[in-house]
Amino acid sequence: MNQKFFIALLPPDSIQDEVRQIQHDFRDRYSTQSTLKSPPHITLIPPFELSSDRLEPLQIALEKFAKTRSPFTINLSGFAAFPPRVIYLNVTPNPTLPNLYVDIAATLANNLDIHDPYASRPFVPHMTVAFRDLTPENFEQAWAEFSDRQIKFEFESINLTLLKYEAQKWNILSTFPWQSSI
Repeated sequence: MNQKFFIALLPPDSIQDEVRQIQHDFRDRYSTQSTLKSPPHITLIPPFELSSDRLEPLQIALEKFAKTRSPFTINLSGFAAFPPRVIYLNVTPNPTLPNLYVDIAATLANNLDIHDPYASRPFVPHMTVAFRDLTPENFEQAWAEFSDRQIKFEFESINLTLLKYEAQKWNILSTFPWQSSI
């Protein structure tokens, strides 16, 4: 039986709590709650399906991969958007993230035949606060308010996270510490 998974970077709980407050504000004011189905995160490999017998090899590959990386700093600054439905916290450009994406995507494709279903699109690291169920009308209202709003977070990425879809939401299944963050 196939299950859904995705691979992401999660900020520390304190930042997740603050981002969750923003997501709740969007839910309450703009009738969007899709983002509440997963912890606040930066997606590396978007949702893919995998049979349960391939889960252990995936976890082994992610653990090995994580041991080849070191912790690094991520900065979130301001809001950005993919009109007409997505508003997110902007990830400040950082050469580590695109390289990490390319390397993990290649590792999964070459070793496990797992492919990013959106590989043809550019990789744009971001932390979503509203999407999918945000109507174009509500997008326009929210974007008018949030486009110039200042917000800044900085955190050390210390691990890779594998999330699994179950019970109508995304749950953390495993974390894989970067090399020197154990």
